[in-house]
Amino acid sequence: MRILIAEDEEHLADGLRFNLEAEGYDVQTVGDGLTALSSCEQDSFDLLVLDVMMPGATGFEVLRALRERGDYTPVLILTALGKPEHVLEGFEAGADDYLPKPFDLSIFLARVKSLLRRRLWATGSQIPTPPKVADDTDETTVINGRIIDFANHELRHGGEITRLTLMEARLFAFLIDNEGKIVSRKMLLEEVWGLHQDTDTRAVDNFIVRLRKYLGDDDPENKILESIRGVGYRLNLK
Repeated sequence: MRILIAEDEEHLADGLRFNLEAEGYDVQTVGDGLTALSSCEQDSFDLLVLDVMMPGATGFEVLRALRERGDYTPVLILTALGKPEHVLEGFEAGADDYLPKPFDLSIFLARVKSLLRRRLWATGSQIPTPPKVADDTDETTVINGRIIDFANHELRHGGEITRLTLMEARLFAFLIDNEGKIVSRKMLLEEVWGLHQDTDTRAVDNFIVRLRKYLGDDDPENKILESIRGVGYRLNLK
């Protein structure tokens, strides 16, 4: 498995590379965002580890550029920016996981292994048990004629396939599990993103807008994903 680390602190990058290579991974390091983008254009990787505050282009900018051109390589954001609004910005940009600095090495390695297991399973390789988006969520769900495939993180409709980020899939799963119930922004922050505090951000709203677009939820009189003013959201399937 090949991993690209984009980190401008050379000593940290070298330490991560040493420990990952000790686990048997093939690791390449770069020190700025533009080089990271160039490396992804010229080569393929199974996982990207991105710092945020890098010269040339930030990790968030690199991530957005990759997702915009259809590159869905798993991305782990590794940064000192650990406030809830930063975490949500990372997930909104398309990150699969987010680990604030300082971090425990064992936690970092566990996150890497988890993302790579998901990568192997998604590409058809044999691994024991694929990770589930939610314990009680079916592998596929049909909403408004769209098939949401949680196993492959895809939404299919009319022959078209839309790739879902891990956070988009988790948000879909949480709303489906709570279908017909009002869920607050605070609940979504805590249960989907694992943030145990409120934050002044529109990231949740932006995720909801994207999900509505995926579902073709454009009938103002019969909303599938309904906004409850001042409270939260409700998924209506009946």
